[in-house]
Amino acid sequence: MSASEGEKKVVEENEVPKGGELLFCGATCWDIVGRKKGPAEGNLVSPSRLRPLVGIDIRYVASGCASCHCLALDVEGRCYTWGRNEKGQLGHGDTIQRDRPTVVSGLSKYKIVQAGTGKSHTVVVTDDGNSLAFGWNKHGQLGSGSTKNEIESSPIRCVVSEVKYATCGSDFSVWLSSVEGASILTAGLPQYGQLGHGTDNEYNSKESSVKLVYEPQPRPRAIASLAGETVVKVACGSNHTVAVDKNGFVYTWGYGGYGRLGHREQKDEFAPRRIDIFTNRNVLPPEAIISAGSLSSACTAAGGQLYMWGKLKNTGDDWMYPKPLMDLSGWNIRCMDSGGMHHFVGADSSCISWGQAQNGELGYGPTGQKSSAVPKKVDLLEGMHVMSVACGLGHSMVVVDRANIAERLDQLDTHDGKAVGEEGTEPVNKTPVPKKAAAPKKGAKKADNSKKRKTAKDSSDSEEEQEQAEESDYSDDEVNGEAEVKKSRGGKNSGKGRGKASKMSEPESKGSGKGRGRAPANKNSSKSTPVKSSAGKRGRPKKA
Repeated sequence: MSASEGEKKVVEENEVPKGGELLFCGATCWDIVGRKKGPAEGNLVSPSRLRPLVGIDIRYVASGCASCHCLALDVEGRCYTWGRNEKGQLGHGDTIQRDRPTVVSGLSKYKIVQAGTGKSHTVVVTDDGNSLAFGWNKHGQLGSGSTKNEIESSPIRCVVSEVKYATCGSDFSVWLSSVEGASILTAGLPQYGQLGHGTDNEYNSKESSVKLVYEPQPRPRAIASLAGETVVKVACGSNHTVAVDKNGFVYTWGYGGYGRLGHREQKDEFAPRRIDIFTNRNVLPPEAIISAGSLSSACTAAGGQLYMWGKLKNTGDDWMYPKPLMDLSGWNIRCMDSGGMHHFVGADSSCISWGQAQNGELGYGPTGQKSSAVPKKVDLLEGMHVMSVACGLGHSMVVVDRANIAERLDQLDTHDGKAVGEEGTEPVNKTPVPKKAAAPKKGAKKADNSKKRKTAKDSSDSEEEQEQAEESDYSDDEVNGEAEVKKSRGGKNSGKGRGKASKMSEPESKGSGKGRGRAPANKNSSKSTPVKSSAGKRGRPKKA
């Protein structure tokens, strides 16, 4: 999620709240986007308007690099959410998917000024410095102080005060506060050290088990090593965090794969560590932009130069430390966000996007390319003033100033989406009604047993697929708080297959005793290529 200085932003917007038109591009099949299977239908490959938000002044949009749901705030502080809702992350009190932006009625008495979204949860900030959250709470990522309810489908209070800004990683949340000595607080899953408290809270589920679990942290806790600093900006990737203090120093911590922490190594960092490049004359200015994607991080430093690090493309070396992105030198970058593997930037009077994409989230249109290794202008938005951008898993949102572009906006496509109750918006986890089984025939007992075994195997396969479905195609390191130490192939565990093979060879070896070394005659295939035995020698067969 991209970040900007919370306090300054809130003050500015209280004085002159200004909104614009929300445009959306990317995937709209919320239940299958980012999962291993399913058709890619309903992708919006060009920036399009959303029918329920046409003409509404949107001033802030949010989505996370692991999120398959979206959030928009209008100038009056109303909160709209839509997308996947299997864990109640939309805040409507149910788990029904919404294809159309819908006002969160549970927040109607609050004025919402800022928000962040995780994989299956959402955190919002009110104008009076309070914070509320809804969605999945298995790891305590809602910051409510308890994990008693795994799913909270309506807004609940977070145990934080004087909040200026909030953002979310996959299964954790971060708040910036104006409380002295506690300017940054975190809650949720500590697996890779992304909470910054110096530990991953790992322990064995049982004494005799190799299964590892990670103790949830449901109460937001200030990061002790940053107690003496005032953190003014923060951004979260799937499992890592980037923060900037008031002196312009940059800190990163959490999962270190692909060099996304910028420390020239892939080691996980359990506590904030300063990036050495952004010191002395290259500290970040107050108006700097920072952003974090699933596998990368970015920020603008002295002179507005954009630096990036981590995994930026599928081929080539990863950037193990921050390097300037020369393609965007000289541009006045106002806003930026990163999704799974794509990036969006609002600069001057252009909108620029690049990265690995599958669902049209770069907005290049039906004749444009799907992905781009280098930053490219979104032609349809050329000449428009971009006010805010947000990237999610397979989708992007842009807010543009309506001044002088009313005719151009009318020419854009408008997406309707399905209403609640229409096909495709029901909860995904419906339990099918079991059909009454017919009475088995007398001779079919044996076959019935094998069928039972097969269905049991199929059901376990489908459970595995369902678990895999939770993992996105883009993020290689998302884990739901439990990890098991698996033995490598070819070890003791793989003895299963061998045992079966040796059993199968038993009757063959018994039958081949006929002619001592002569292969048994095969009447059906006289001309077929002979299959060599595993022993590779003629003569008396080995005893099984």
